[in-house]
Amino acid sequence: MPTKAKTRIPETSPEALNENLGKRVKKLRGDRGWSLEDLATASGVSRSMLSEIEREKANPTLTVTFRIARAFGLTLQELIESAEASASKIQVIRASDRAQVYRSDKQCEIRTLSPINLEKDVEFYEVSLRPGGALRSQAHFEGTREFLTVEEGSVRIESDQDKDDLTKGDSGTYRADVPHAIVNTGKADALVFLVVIYR
Repeated sequence: MPTKAKTRIPETSPEALNENLGKRVKKLRGDRGWSLEDLATASGVSRSMLSEIEREKANPTLTVTFRIARAFGLTLQELIESAEASASKIQVIRASDRAQVYRSDKQCEIRTLSPINLEKDVEFYEVSLRPGGALRSQAHFEGTREFLTVEEGSVRIESDQDKDDLTKGDSGTYRADVPHAIVNTGKADALVFLVVIYR
């Protein structure tokens, strides 16, 4: 009776495997049009754990990884190998990804447009301010600056004692190592793109 061939586990670092697995799970879920809740139901893995895996914040056990693979109709080996093969230099943040929403309340909604999981010197945000809404921030690290472009509406930039008004198409840069704010001065929602640069 012939013996079964041993399953080959790709030789890669645990960190790289977790990163690639997170990207692969997110892509497979997106290809099927599944929400995190849909995948949680299909796999028996909690929504919060799946979110952590996709954001590369978790180190899933073999049992959890097996359940996810089975939900997609794959073997454990196929999921791990496809995760290794799908390691791409391109990271995409989909408009529908609610995990990227940093804050959402009556004042404003902030969606990060840069990968949450990376240590970085530059952060990129989409900020939607309700009429009368404001995004007020304490001083960041010394040397930090912010760059802002108004896509819709009108806003006032405040940086320490300085203030200036911007409307659609205007851009501004200011110190962010002092108390600062972006205030919607119009009667409709304002949409701005914000880049934070840390020295």
